[in-house]
Amino acid sequence: MTLHNGKLLALCVVTVIVLFGLQFVLPPYLTLALTRILILSVFAMGYNMLMGYTGLLSLGHAMFFAAGLYAAGLSTYYWGVTLPVAFLLGIVGAFAVSLVIGLLALRTQAVSFMIVTLMFAQAGYLMTLQFTNITGGDQGLTLPTDARSFGLFGMVVDMTSDTARFNLALLIFTVVLAVLFAITQGPLGRLFVAVRENEPRTQMLGFDTYAIKLTAFTVSGTISGTAGALYGLMFGYIGSSFAGFQNSIEALLYTLIGGPGTLLGPLLGTAVMTMLIDRLSGITTAYLIVIGVLLIVVNLWFPKGILGTIRDRWLGWLK
Repeated sequence: MTLHNGKLLALCVVTVIVLFGLQFVLPPYLTLALTRILILSVFAMGYNMLMGYTGLLSLGHAMFFAAGLYAAGLSTYYWGVTLPVAFLLGIVGAFAVSLVIGLLALRTQAVSFMIVTLMFAQAGYLMTLQFTNITGGDQGLTLPTDARSFGLFGMVVDMTSDTARFNLALLIFTVVLAVLFAITQGPLGRLFVAVRENEPRTQMLGFDTYAIKLTAFTVSGTISGTAGALYGLMFGYIGSSFAGFQNSIEALLYTLIGGPGTLLGPLLGTAVMTMLIDRLSGITTAYLIVIGVLLIVVNLWFPKGILGTIRDRWLGWLK
């Protein structure tokens, strides 16, 4: 491990420790908000794997979030499977969807790729509305309270408990962070960056760039679907809004604000955007205008996101 990798690893470990300690000092409301931030940051981390590291801009990542959400939620709602099994089904569902969509979408490039991912996502969204008798449509489905607990090592984990939800969300966030650290700092991550920086040269060197992009696409979609499965099971609700276009744009904004191509950028971007929207919406109904102005300011002062700009100007190891 290089010195730069060691510094980044230390920063990740400190971040997880700080997040764990926050539950003991924050009030219940903010602890619940932080739980949501952790889950959505996993969604953004999956998106960042594709856009930030591989350079592929997708406008349809909500379909992967929704794939995990519905695969996990519907299996619990209709079949009564336990939450751990439902969570695994959500991950498998997201993996299958991302693999199939990737095989088709990656045959296009640039703007065409963006449009194709958007079309697939909209088709998925319309399916959730078409099969309302199964998905619940716009109103969605609420998971039964008695189905939101499971046994683990002789203990009962109650998903209606704020403490249980926070620590489980932190656990999944930590596992995903560790996986992404191993990928981005290893040979595979360097191949992703090579495709982002110069795909023709990477191909000229003998690498199968289609297979590299498909790997990045599948990993990205699976991680985003993991966030969807966790969100649905943790908060006990699944609905069509999670498959909407706005959800894809939010993942993009989280990544852009935090810093594309940085490991912790999605967490920072998600925290900043979520807390700003939460606070400003309580002050004015025109909070989206304020958010828009702030996004313009951030883009001017931090053109590569907050952590991305800090990396380029001062801390080269922050990647």
